[in-house]
Amino acid sequence: MATKKQKKGILGKAIDAMSTRDEKEAMEKAEKEAAAARAQAAREAADKRAAEAKAKEAEAKAKEAEAKAKEAEAKAKEVEAKAKAADKAAAEAKAKAARLERQQRAAEAAARQRERQEEMERRAKERAAAQARVYVVKSGDSLSKIAKEILGDAKRWPEIFEANKDKIKDPNLIYPGQELQIPS
Repeated sequence: MATKKQKKGILGKAIDAMSTRDEKEAMEKAEKEAAAARAQAAREAADKRAAEAKAKEAEAKAKEAEAKAKEAEAKAKEVEAKAKAADKAAAEAKAKAARLERQQRAAEAAARQRERQEEMERRAKERAAAQARVYVVKSGDSLSKIAKEILGDAKRWPEIFEANKDKIKDPNLIYPGQELQIPS
């Protein structure tokens, strides 16, 4: 019976040693994760400031971050834990730079879309204005009568004639139903 107790004691000691080792590994892992989290928080704050800068400036900072990450990676070959943190930092910097680039492209696309929309609205207004300045000839109309009615002065009939030379060959001959452009 004494041998059984002794075996249990040895087994218990082995279990205790393994538990202590596992706890140490878990603590080391937790410390590494905490350090990585602190480093990530610091990087996120720096990235927020960088996002407010111009796109060129962000690109330069991303390249600088990559260079620093590579330098940290070279130094980290001495200590494996430092190398893992540097690799993670480099990957995050690249991801942030890619996100910034996507955001910049999206902003540029939105600006182009706004410009196209504004151009379409401008053209629609021009078309509406052009349509508003069309006069349909009625029976008994003449260019001077139309000029007096629309432009306020019968002597301005040559302006209407010039604007519609493609439709009117003789200024004395206009026909009901003809659509004439009225100049401003």
